[in-house]
Amino acid sequence: MISTERLILRNWRDDHFQHFFAMHMDPRVMADLGGPMTEYQSQQKFERYRTAEIEHGISRWAVEDREGKFLGYAGVMPRMTTNHPLGSHYEVGWRFNRNAWGCGYATESAKAALVHAKSHLDATEIVSYTSAENLRSQAVMGRVGLIRRRSLDFLLPVENDKFWRGLVWVAL
Repeated sequence: MISTERLILRNWRDDHFQHFFAMHMDPRVMADLGGPMTEYQSQQKFERYRTAEIEHGISRWAVEDREGKFLGYAGVMPRMTTNHPLGSHYEVGWRFNRNAWGCGYATESAKAALVHAKSHLDATEIVSYTSAENLRSQAVMGRVGLIRRRSLDFLLPVENDKFWRGLVWVAL
């Protein structure tokens, strides 16, 4: 568990899933990420996060306010697959319920997650990426102190011969 002035970043519990799923069903939350997820897709993602905690001791964390209300998630996720354009890497990321937007929670929790990760990982760099349209996340990346690294930008195939363009920032 990680505590900040206003937030608690904690390991996932079963009772987080319904909030996690509801967040991933919100079209505005998911606008830059291909649209809402099905329950099955959300369950798969939820289990990937829980598995990463067990296998690597690091993952996205459930983010709650001091009263225990689920706000979203943030943390450093191990991406150990070689089929990603960046290869194996660690990625800091976040996602929050719409009612938690604009409160500084993404910045506060991402900073705390990076401090934790840097003290627990033997990684030379941690990356973060988003789409060109996701100006909110780009602003968080700047506030967290990440550095834009255009040379690492990549394309990921999605459906119907379309690609998603990832713009990359690096935490040094």
